[in-house]
Amino acid sequence: MIELRRTGPEGFTAALETVIGIYTAAMRPPIEQLSGRQGIMRNHASFPDFTCLLAHETGGQVVGFGYAFHGAHGQWWHDVVRRALEDSAGAPVAEQWFGDALEIAEIHVHPGYQGKGVGRRLVQGLCEGRGERTAVLSTHDLPTAARHLYGKLGFVDLMQAFVFPGGYERYAIVGAALPLPSST
Repeated sequence: MIELRRTGPEGFTAALETVIGIYTAAMRPPIEQLSGRQGIMRNHASFPDFTCLLAHETGGQVVGFGYAFHGAHGQWWHDVVRRALEDSAGAPVAEQWFGDALEIAEIHVHPGYQGKGVGRRLVQGLCEGRGERTAVLSTHDLPTAARHLYGKLGFVDLMQAFVFPGGYERYAIVGAALPLPSST
């Protein structure tokens, strides 16, 4: 049985080594990127209204995690994506999606626990009870299980084939009105 436990910045940074292990198992990034990713995650914990959910297996092992925070000017992802959406769809559309947004930065589940509803529960749990108008995130622009899950949860494409500055992978930027529909 999987139990979700909410934690704030201190609990998240204390669990960072475990979180990086899950991220590595789920995403299989090049090893040389891990220290940078760990620094980014540590920095995210300082953002406004940061919250994290850790998915624990009975007995305590962490098998998944997700975290989010209030998006604001001065945050790299927020500024880059909002500017790109302004350029492609106009300032009113960008304001609608990013003017009061919960930014879901990471959702990862250990491969042995994927396909069992853990990711769905993490996304729903992060969005539950939030005061923001929307939730936004980026995901690989491929027909993955994660991309399918976001669609089932009410997320719509805001931009497709988006490449972050200095990157090469294509991402979909997706958003959903909050609260998420309860019938998903």
